[in-house]
Amino acid sequence: MRDKDSWFGQPKGLTILFLTEMWEKFSFFGMRALQIYYMTKELAYSHAHASLIFGAYAAGVYLTPIFGGLIADRWLGRRPAVILGGLLMALGHFMMAFESLFFPAMAVIAIGNGLFLPNLPSQVNLLYPKDDPRAGAAFNVYYVGINLGAFLAPLICGTLGELYGWHYGFGAAGVGMCLGLVVYVWGGRYLPPEASRPVGRAEVAAAGGEGFGTVPLLVGVALAVMLFRVAYEQTGNTFAVWADAAVERQAFGMSIPVTWFQSLNPMFVFLLSPLLVRMWNARAARGLATPALTRMSLGALGIGVSYALLAGLIVASEAGGFAIGWLWMVVFFALFTLAELYILPVGLGLFASLAPRRFAATTIAAWFFCSFTGNLLSGVIGAAWESVSPQGFFLMMAAIAGVSGLLLHGIHRIHRERVAPLAVMVAPAEKSL
Repeated sequence: MRDKDSWFGQPKGLTILFLTEMWEKFSFFGMRALQIYYMTKELAYSHAHASLIFGAYAAGVYLTPIFGGLIADRWLGRRPAVILGGLLMALGHFMMAFESLFFPAMAVIAIGNGLFLPNLPSQVNLLYPKDDPRAGAAFNVYYVGINLGAFLAPLICGTLGELYGWHYGFGAAGVGMCLGLVVYVWGGRYLPPEASRPVGRAEVAAAGGEGFGTVPLLVGVALAVMLFRVAYEQTGNTFAVWADAAVERQAFGMSIPVTWFQSLNPMFVFLLSPLLVRMWNARAARGLATPALTRMSLGALGIGVSYALLAGLIVASEAGGFAIGWLWMVVFFALFTLAELYILPVGLGLFASLAPRRFAATTIAAWFFCSFTGNLLSGVIGAAWESVSPQGFFLMMAAIAGVSGLLLHGIHRIHRERVAPLAVMVAPAEKSL
């Protein structure tokens, strides 16, 4: 599908998807920035208890997309699924304003996210006809939308929650979701048309083995990414608790709200993405393109290095008797984000590029399912925070991320012949960071 007119050199539908995703992530990360503090400070949960809840919720929001993708592909359709999912998510965020509805609210958000999450990005590739050169930048624009919402959320929702009351922050997240729905419904005429009818059993059978030759490869990647997310998700859990207690946050005559640190990650996405794209394009032009799985392996290893840096800082501060300043958090997130850009968007692009057009949402949901087990384990392992020293815990995260990187490297070596053609298929997504 090609629009007669475009916005910013891309189909108008990409701008609609960008803005919808931005507001959805604003609501999602707005609630996430407050969640661990709300449980430990307002509800007086122990950190072990709060960590298990945090991990279960983070896992749940990546389990429900499997069912949401199937429901959309086979019965409901992409657009109705996005609208219904967005309405449920908005309702859940507003329910968070009532302490007695804390657990039901998380369940409603997870169900709504299951319908929303796989069905929005699955429309990106459908905006472009085959071989449209503009498609190379599509996921680049889309990923910026994700991180713009994630950047604004802690600054707005986090500040409201910390300074004026937790429920104001949760309410702001609900307002953000409503704005995303308004944009999506208004811009519906610019989006890909729905399939003539939902996909049924006949279509599944007719698809035969389409894409199934890559299943062993993708299963291996999924297992490695599950392990990676155990370490990755700690920034919203144990890292957030440690930063609140141990980091010197005085600057410019004020105490920096601890939730603001959650904005550093998406901020560095904006700053580093263009530099990486330029470097990778230049290398590709010289015939030196790095294979997708090699990039993902380097990303996982980079996350391990960032956690090792934290452990080293803690050891040095205890030996030297000095406090760890907030500027070190900037350094940590710069390294952490650089590593993230080597693995997460590349993996999303890999699954999106391999998706059969009639089963796009289901295939995207399979990528998000990689996060389910990883996020659940991150909460379980995070519960050990109270019985392990901070430096020991962060070294454990460094080791877990390192093992994930080695697994991805091994998968690349085993599937070297298959990775070569896949590198061509995922090239647009690899440029899209």
